[in-house]
Amino acid sequence: MIKLEHLYIALGLVFAAFAILSFGDRANGKRLGNAAFWGLFAASFLAGSHLGDFANGVLVLALVALGGFGALGRGAPKTTTDAEREVRALRRGNALFIPALLIPIIALAGTLTLKRATIEGVLLLDASQVTLISLGFGVAAALIVAMLWLRPPVLAPLQEGRRLIDAIGWTAILPQLLAALGAIFTRTGVGQAVSIVATRYIPLDQPFEAVAVYCLGMAMFTFVMGNAFAAFPVMTAAIGLPLIVHKFGGSPAIMGAIGMLAGFCGTLMTPMAANFNIVPAALLDLSDRNGVIKAQIPTAIPLLLANTILMYALVFRF
Repeated sequence: MIKLEHLYIALGLVFAAFAILSFGDRANGKRLGNAAFWGLFAASFLAGSHLGDFANGVLVLALVALGGFGALGRGAPKTTTDAEREVRALRRGNALFIPALLIPIIALAGTLTLKRATIEGVLLLDASQVTLISLGFGVAAALIVAMLWLRPPVLAPLQEGRRLIDAIGWTAILPQLLAALGAIFTRTGVGQAVSIVATRYIPLDQPFEAVAVYCLGMAMFTFVMGNAFAAFPVMTAAIGLPLIVHKFGGSPAIMGAIGMLAGFCGTLMTPMAANFNIVPAALLDLSDRNGVIKAQIPTAIPLLLANTILMYALVFRF
């Protein structure tokens, strides 16, 4: 049976390759920092489930120290120039999107068809992780098609991947750190504390008031933590379940779905969501690193208001 662990191993090998290539890149003055950072990150995928909590905690602290003290730099991988890529792109046109489009197509097809697939009576995939494993299949298929069609040098995917990951830097691991923060908040009772404060100081006697506080809280916690998935358990434990669902009889499914959309409004406005807002600015070489956020704020605020009204209109009626 193919499990999520196998996908972690594949990812770990990729990051290990980035570490090795970074170590050999003498054009990067911070090559040792890059090699150490991506090597440790690779170790978390390859052996994280075997290291134990303490060792994993030390590993994470080492990653934070390397990123926080500026140990990472941008390398100079041996790859094609901008001019060469432009010529090849013009020659192949929109057909270049074929490998990229294979990824969501295969991920969706696998999700719909492989959940109960068996070989000699044994499940092919872990049914609880079929979507992520199918996504891995899609990436592998796209890579194979691109290699057979474009025939680049063997190390081109790894060198291009390293070029991209160097441009992103330490913020590439921010989603994982923020998701872990959300789990810590849940385990330590932050949601209960927020509930106590909210019910004590904010009038929540009417359904609309509870919905408004829930949606606004989702956006605010997402703004702070950079991840709506981290904000969701906190606000749902504080306001969503005790008030919207249990007290006023709202639908948990509608509350959760629209609540996440409200949280994503916070994602549009925060630098903490680095993979959405800071990384694109770095990849596009924007002069203003907050330019993406500034462009999104006029959309995010009306969208948050619309989600609040939409939840109030639907959550108590179905």
